[in-house]
Amino acid sequence: MSATTILETAPLAALIRYTDSSPKPPARFTKKLAAWERSNGVGRLVKKEPPRPYPTWTAPASFTLHEGNFSSDGVILVTIMRTHSADSALTFEVAEEPKPGQVRVLLDFGGCTELLHLAESVTAAELWIAREGYRNARLEVVGSEDGDGAGGADLAA
Repeated sequence: MSATTILETAPLAALIRYTDSSPKPPARFTKKLAAWERSNGVGRLVKKEPPRPYPTWTAPASFTLHEGNFSSDGVILVTIMRTHSADSALTFEVAEEPKPGQVRVLLDFGGCTELLHLAESVTAAELWIAREGYRNARLEVVGSEDGDGAGGADLAA
């Protein structure tokens, strides 16, 4: 499916797989393999952004995938996020949707909603918010919203 379809239909917290449909090169070709990995991967959908008009051009709609973290001794040092625009030539698919009952921890800013964490329960989400110290975060239970709208309980940490 196209990037536009992901923007329109995929829920926040879904695992999205993307590919350029090229075969994976052998591991001995490290530069070719690194280039292939930049165009083929999987990530969790954390943000959708509408088109943004600027004085001289309009940026297309886009979405951001969280691909992973590099950590040391339990401290996250680097977070890997990749943003794809609606006009991306890559092919996307929803690999996994969040399960009903899971809880999204969301933060609204700049006219967009961003997924901060996906928890297994409301209690786990509240503990995560308390530990991480986010203010103005809200919870949304998967399956309790109407469509992909903003439902769920609001909670300030």
